[in-house]
Amino acid sequence: MHVTGTAPQPAPAPSADPTVPAGDLPGSSPAAVTDAHGAAGKHARRFGLPVATALVMGNIIGGGIFLLPASIAPYGTVSLVAFGVLTVGAIALALVFGRLAARDPRTGGPYVYAREAFGDFAGFLAAWAYWITTWVSNAALAVAAVGYLDVLVPVGGHKWSACLAALLLQWLPALANFAGTRYVGAVQLVSTVLKFVPLLLVAVGGLFFFDPSRLGPFNAGGHGAIGAVSASAALLLFSYLGVESAAVSAGEVKDARRNVGRATVIGTAGAALVYLLGTLSVFGTVAHSRLVASTAPFSDAVNAMFGGSWGGTAVALAALVSMTGCLNGWTLLSAQTPYAAAKDGLFPAAFARRRRGVPTVGVGVTVVLSSLLTAYNYLSGSAKVFDVLVLVTTFTATVPYLLAAAAQLFHLISGRGERVDRARLVRDSVITAVAAAFSVWLMAGAGYAAVYQGALFLFAGILVHAVMAALRQRRAA
Repeated sequence: MHVTGTAPQPAPAPSADPTVPAGDLPGSSPAAVTDAHGAAGKHARRFGLPVATALVMGNIIGGGIFLLPASIAPYGTVSLVAFGVLTVGAIALALVFGRLAARDPRTGGPYVYAREAFGDFAGFLAAWAYWITTWVSNAALAVAAVGYLDVLVPVGGHKWSACLAALLLQWLPALANFAGTRYVGAVQLVSTVLKFVPLLLVAVGGLFFFDPSRLGPFNAGGHGAIGAVSASAALLLFSYLGVESAAVSAGEVKDARRNVGRATVIGTAGAALVYLLGTLSVFGTVAHSRLVASTAPFSDAVNAMFGGSWGGTAVALAALVSMTGCLNGWTLLSAQTPYAAAKDGLFPAAFARRRRGVPTVGVGVTVVLSSLLTAYNYLSGSAKVFDVLVLVTTFTATVPYLLAAAAQLFHLISGRGERVDRARLVRDSVITAVAAAFSVWLMAGAGYAAVYQGALFLFAGILVHAVMAALRQRRAA
């Protein structure tokens, strides 16, 4: 796709029935998308439903699942109730993204929806907040992956070797992105399949070794039932970040009006099932008193199921594959939203350059920023600042989520009454309300410090928006 200017691009007209496939987007074939020079490239390939679903599942399920059971074990099995509540909210958000993508299947996801409904400023805030989320999360994910890599190859003994390993883990997925969407999709599909083998081994196999006596108390935290659900949910809330993945890359998805919604719902439901079964199996195979103090709960579960001590190595390898695949997908997403915003003149025009189907400038800038943050983390010797920034990403991710839910609410209320199916309106309104509540709950779960720091990031973006608006006005004069 060749971008010749920064004027706002008109949204494609939605079909009369958004559930009816509209076919591929104008200007691109089912097999390839155009490169930066307008020619269809063999390395630029549009994603089908399986790859789009893998993108969603791969980005939701990173490395956190390997520590999750131990993190929520102190609250008891009441945390499984929190899982169920959060899953309902995540699927509601997935359905909202599917409906919005059926209306407007362009690359950019929440940015596109917020800008169409509320104008440039809301669109910019969605793009800015999401971009911050992606590159800070990439740095965090790479640093966490080094801990698993150290089990296989000793790199954590010195800060320089650990830093270089973290940088390598970020640049390898970036190189896959530079090679084109064809390779991004292949890496994402393979890594998702590979990481699900050990996860399903524990999630399904653990049920055959399940012992109810190991579950421990229902409410072990000493809170009331509602308080215990909320407290454990605060740890679980962050596990569903990534539900928007297919919507953000809608322009690269075949038959996006149908497949984005399907991939989002299937991917989110699949991730939720793996989370729930995996956690339940670990709870039932590892004694509660041991699980609370565990640093590798899936390793302990495998060891309890089959004996020996090989579980730690196997799970470390699975976690490394999981995180590398997650970095691959997040690297693509980190460039897609700035690309869409740059096409509309809200981000610098360089972010709109594409090669082999990938916004290469966005990928490059993102990997450089995440690399600098990674190096700062290691060289400063302090993880506290880095931890605060990671929590900030939880807050910044909820900004585009909430704007997307608000955009869907706007469309539902502003629609012409004589053309509205009342039953469908009620259903969509309930789903949207649940998605909005889920987004607010995510924001609250980030904590006061993260909300404070995140607001500063957003206010810094206002200055960038002012500069870009002034430049657009100057060019128009």
